[in-house]
Amino acid sequence: MKWHDGLSGLSHDYDGYILDLWGVVHNGVEPYPGVLECLQRLREAGRRVVLLSNAPRRTATVEPGLRRMGISADLYDGIMTSGECTHRMLAARTDPWFAGLGRRMVHLGPDKDVDVYAGLDLDVVTDPAQADFVLNTGPDAELGEEDITPYLPLLEQCAAHDLPMICANPDQQVIRGSQRLICAGAMASWYENRGRSVRWIGKPYPEVYALALSLLDVPRDRVLALGDALATDMRGAATAGIDGCWVLGGIHQEMLGGSWAHNRNPDYDLAVAEATAAGLAPVACVPSLRW
Repeated sequence: MKWHDGLSGLSHDYDGYILDLWGVVHNGVEPYPGVLECLQRLREAGRRVVLLSNAPRRTATVEPGLRRMGISADLYDGIMTSGECTHRMLAARTDPWFAGLGRRMVHLGPDKDVDVYAGLDLDVVTDPAQADFVLNTGPDAELGEEDITPYLPLLEQCAAHDLPMICANPDQQVIRGSQRLICAGAMASWYENRGRSVRWIGKPYPEVYALALSLLDVPRDRVLALGDALATDMRGAATAGIDGCWVLGGIHQEMLGGSWAHNRNPDYDLAVAEATAAGLAPVACVPSLRW
């Protein structure tokens, strides 16, 4: 894993870039310093860019939020999300696991995530005893939930009725501004640890990468995936058979000794050790998404 101060040293080696959103492009509130310039430089160099997020919402819902942050559509070629992938798999039912689901669904998540299932042939119920499965899109980040306690009563009811769960966001946690919040993955892990069936949709699983690569339309050996999470972004790149670049200043920055507040880069040697311990071998690492 070679250290680079920014993407300029890698820009000639790849024609397409898959970029994680939360933790790489923005912190849930605003873009990180240097991101907009970096995206502009990639575009000027003729490189293709697809944004790949574990957001449990469809791409049409994510795009306006990016625009409000100043991340305009001319800075990338496409967006793919775990929510979009979930919607398509629920609609198609060609996957055997999805084909076996019924039509009555409990939604574990905020109302703003309803576009994941809107327009599909589903009956949304509130009583797990009446449901065939549960769709987990996670807590509302605006509420600032730091643990799953408020959701345990509903999770326990779903577990009691042995409902299969779709997890539309495999992330365990995310940083919003400077606060660490739980995601749908934390609830799904609790559920799976109790012996219940969970189908994880999003990074690091292959279905969402197939969709992202189709948008990118670049040979795999010319694609670089950038992300801040080892378990999802870097493992996902390895699973998809594409090179990975670990962005050290995101979700793991405290573990790696970095600090946005004090302009301190993460510890490279520690990053190598952590990646190796996880059985991963990103080709490169950068402190942040900058040119």
